[in-house]
Amino acid sequence: MEGGKPTLPLVYQAVQALYHDPDPAGKERASVWLGELQRSMYAWEISDQLLQLKQDVESCYFAAQTMKMKIQTAFYELPPETHTALRDSLLSHIQNLKDLSPIIVTQLALAIADLALQMASWKGCVHTLIEKYSNDVSSMPFLIEILTVLPEEVHSRSLRIGANRRTEIIEDLAYYSTTVVTLLVSCAEKSGHNEKMLIKIFRCLGSWFNLGVLDNNFMANNQLLMILFQVLQRDETSTNLHEAASDCVCSALYAIENVAINMPLAMQLFQGVLTLETAYHMAVAREDLDKVLNYCRIFTELCETFLEMTVRTPGQGMGDLRTLEMLLICAGHPQYEVVEISFNFWYRLGEHLYKMNDPALHRVFRPFIQRLLHSLARHCQLDPDHEGVPEDTDDFGEFRMRVSDLVKDVIFLVGSMECFSQLYSTLREGNPPWEVTEAVLFIMASIAKSVDPENNPTLTEVLEQIVLLPETVHLAVRYTSIELVGEMSEVIDRNPCMLDPVLNFLMKGLREKPLASVAAKAIHNICSVCRDHMAQHFQGLLDIARSLDSFALSTDAAVGLLKGTALVLARLPLEKIAECLSDLCAVQVMALKKLLAQDSSSGKSSDPTVWLDRLAVIFRHTNPIVENGQTHPCQKVIQEIWPVLSETLNAHQGDNRIVERCCRCLRFAVRCVGKGSASLLQPLVTQMVSVYQVYPHSCFLYLGSILVDEYGMEEGCRQGLLDMLQALCMPTFQLLEQPNGLRNHPDTVDDLFRLATRFVQRSPVTLLSSNIIIHIIQCAIAATSLDHRDANCSVMKFIRDLIHTGVSNDVSGTVEPVERPCILHCRSCSLHITDFPLLQHEDDFEVRKRLIGQAMEQHGLQLVTQLINTCCFCLPPYTLPDVAEVLWEIMLFDRPTFCRWLETALKGLPKETAGGAVSVTHKQLTDFHKQVTSAEECKQVCWAIREFTRLYR
Repeated sequence: MEGGKPTLPLVYQAVQALYHDPDPAGKERASVWLGELQRSMYAWEISDQLLQLKQDVESCYFAAQTMKMKIQTAFYELPPETHTALRDSLLSHIQNLKDLSPIIVTQLALAIADLALQMASWKGCVHTLIEKYSNDVSSMPFLIEILTVLPEEVHSRSLRIGANRRTEIIEDLAYYSTTVVTLLVSCAEKSGHNEKMLIKIFRCLGSWFNLGVLDNNFMANNQLLMILFQVLQRDETSTNLHEAASDCVCSALYAIENVAINMPLAMQLFQGVLTLETAYHMAVAREDLDKVLNYCRIFTELCETFLEMTVRTPGQGMGDLRTLEMLLICAGHPQYEVVEISFNFWYRLGEHLYKMNDPALHRVFRPFIQRLLHSLARHCQLDPDHEGVPEDTDDFGEFRMRVSDLVKDVIFLVGSMECFSQLYSTLREGNPPWEVTEAVLFIMASIAKSVDPENNPTLTEVLEQIVLLPETVHLAVRYTSIELVGEMSEVIDRNPCMLDPVLNFLMKGLREKPLASVAAKAIHNICSVCRDHMAQHFQGLLDIARSLDSFALSTDAAVGLLKGTALVLARLPLEKIAECLSDLCAVQVMALKKLLAQDSSSGKSSDPTVWLDRLAVIFRHTNPIVENGQTHPCQKVIQEIWPVLSETLNAHQGDNRIVERCCRCLRFAVRCVGKGSASLLQPLVTQMVSVYQVYPHSCFLYLGSILVDEYGMEEGCRQGLLDMLQALCMPTFQLLEQPNGLRNHPDTVDDLFRLATRFVQRSPVTLLSSNIIIHIIQCAIAATSLDHRDANCSVMKFIRDLIHTGVSNDVSGTVEPVERPCILHCRSCSLHITDFPLLQHEDDFEVRKRLIGQAMEQHGLQLVTQLINTCCFCLPPYTLPDVAEVLWEIMLFDRPTFCRWLETALKGLPKETAGGAVSVTHKQLTDFHKQVTSAEECKQVCWAIREFTRLYR
């Protein structure tokens, strides 16, 4: 912190400003300054002094929070000889401040717990604390608070105490767990009906259950279990106490998921929960929704815990089907939030039964699923006084979506056709109110795709009846009917005679504002499935596309309609495609030209993204089958459109969002015609490089990777593409070399290494022989520690593929890419890096091997050391398979040298934590080295890394 240690009055003044300054700017300045203080070394001493002064709640809370944060994230700053003094000071503070505020007690309890977990010299901390405070009634609340947070913090992500220390702590806590429970029993007996104390006791017990260290025999006959169920059975129990007791029972049920080894406790919990049915009915009668939800949580947790037994021995012992009855009773509650709690259980039950594939078992559970579906259909009903269409985005709309997903997952137990027919018969034979009709149609839409459409008269009858619906029926019924039609595209494909009446029905919906988007989605579905039959209707689709903005469509619905139109367009005769594509693109191109001609001072919106997105979807889905030697029918159209796209890109070159949409549109244009876009290559690359020098938008790197993918194997294009790469790399490296450059620009890292990887896949010798490769490798090594899913994946893939070029000479030939969707919002429908085998000729292999050898000689040790360190200290576990692949390739390339590099890297790791605990033993290091270097397949390396890195987490 600049200017040295701040004075206490100054700190106090900043805390007051943070909480009481009426000016938001003053609050912000205070927050930034206090944040700097918390990161400095002075924070330890100042926090201690503020807690001693006990001036007010705000300053004490800030100090307690700071102390907790420092212990969690900067414990290494303190020399070991100060640890005992810190412990004594914290215990003194919590005793002195116990009556000031509960939130301060919690922060200090967390600080003490985090210290105990890291401070190896503090042996038997639970025993010490209980011995010191258990005889003082006034200290009991904070003692229980410490004993509550201590087990919770064992697996905290804020503490990197390592697997060895964690195991030692868990064994220690298991040893003292009966002492803790005995203390809690004693407190419960002394507190009588003191609600606050009982809540603390139940929270503490739940915390120890969650850690999984309580002895199940000891707990099975424990007084606390009886108290828990008494509280839950009592009608007069308060809401807060009821919730705490419910949480505790749920934790206990979760802790005994392995029922076989916890049988005594499992039996007690099972029988205890079954006694709560009467209490549930009482809560329903009193309309106490909070308690009803709590009981449903408990019943659901019971079913989840005993799922295996229920499926393997239904109706016997703890496979008692009364557990499912209790869930179905909850499903009968009028509030949909109650049944929603049980969804995960029903999904898991369906998954188990599907895997077991036992018809006899299916018959046992079918009646339960039928009753569940009946309840779900009732819960999906809109209010009778609802006006307009169903809402998708409110809470109830999201609930209906989850119902739809659940129905799809469990319908196999009832039979899709049987269920569909039953639902239809309720509509045909009765005359239900509109809200019942709509809910039944909604469930039918959920299962329509799973019904076999082949020779199915019921399905065609349903379609015939729907398209005859009068326009006078409730708008919501028409809306859901349209959804159902869209889900029945397969039926329409097998019954083309239905196509005309269906399209007429959907066109009526398209012209009505509330129904337009759902009708557009249904037309899109039909175009996707019935592409050949829809070819005769292409002119009608084109007319819709030309007047798209005359319909009240959402952005997604409009794009979906264009996608459907493009899919049908691709099935037209080749000689018609160019003209039809030109017609389809004309509206968007004219709109872009109009925007470009518009005077910027006119005040009108000049945002071209709507039109660029529409062009992109057309290019993306117009994929006609073109024989070798034939000119691509889309080539001429794209060449004609290029100047408008180029001009749009220039006009908006400073706007990242618009430039991304331009690049995306160009990418699909290039992908659409492949090598047919050759005439665009030189002007496109020139423009990309020119704009990138001024505005380094990462999407240019991504677009560059597409060009390398398409043209990287063309001998005449390689040097030009390499020049493009070098020109793009210079501004990129300048950006990434700034302070925190890698962390602040993960998209740039991601796209840079997509581009580099494409080069490795398409023309490795060109890249490896260039001067830029050394800089790219150095950047890759630095970026391996970046904790960003997509960026890290791209970096690892680049390194892996680069080394692989020197390991294997994969077969050449034309290979279909394996596409992985990118999850970045800006390229939500894009390819991820495509897995292509390397496509070079055999005589390149020795050259590649030599060039990789030179690169590894220069950077191999640094790379292996960096990878081991990032695995242990920077990267989340899901990245480890990618790291394992890189290490595996290095080992395949040169195993003896890799063994030495790995040994050097492991020797550099810290052997102890800041608190003096052993991080890693010599045996663990040698075992890991042996496991990796003797591995015969990559997954063995991955398993070894997973286990080893736990020592540092």
